[in-house]
Amino acid sequence: MPITPDTKNWTWVLERPCPDCGFDAATVAPDDIGQLIRDNAVAWQPVLARARVARRPNDDMWSPLEYGCHVRDVYRICGVRLDLMLTQDDPTFPNWDQDATAEADGYRAQNAARVGVELLAAAALVADRFDAVGGEQWSRTGLRSDGARFTVESFGRYVVHDPVHHLYDVGVKA
Repeated sequence: MPITPDTKNWTWVLERPCPDCGFDAATVAPDDIGQLIRDNAVAWQPVLARARVARRPNDDMWSPLEYGCHVRDVYRICGVRLDLMLTQDDPTFPNWDQDATAEADGYRAQNAARVGVELLAAAALVADRFDAVGGEQWSRTGLRSDGARFTVESFGRYVVHDPVHHLYDVGVKA
């Protein structure tokens, strides 16, 4: 079966390597999730220090700064979602419109150095939360508003892929 990403449900990246960035989430061990998140946050720092960081390469892509803001917010949102999964039975996550957030929060006008610091902090918090997960907690479930169902483990692997993929989007090869 050919890989045809469903733009509303990217959970297929949990089963096979991403055809774009090459990341294979299926190979991620639960105990590695926290460190992979921290490593990714560090990899964003030189991206956010680039000249013309707010410049879009074309009309259909975000700038490196916008992607950095998005990754920071991914870590923030995922921290909340992880907490819901660990404290509630099978919660449904509130919807998050990423494009609306980018517009409403003015991603293109944010200070890149500050975004870098905030990204590191958000990544550290969610990484620490994943590091604290153990035993049966990895099997707890949650449901995204589009119907995608995750366990804490699959959610962690999914969370690791997204920022890695966005590094690829801004020209950083893994």
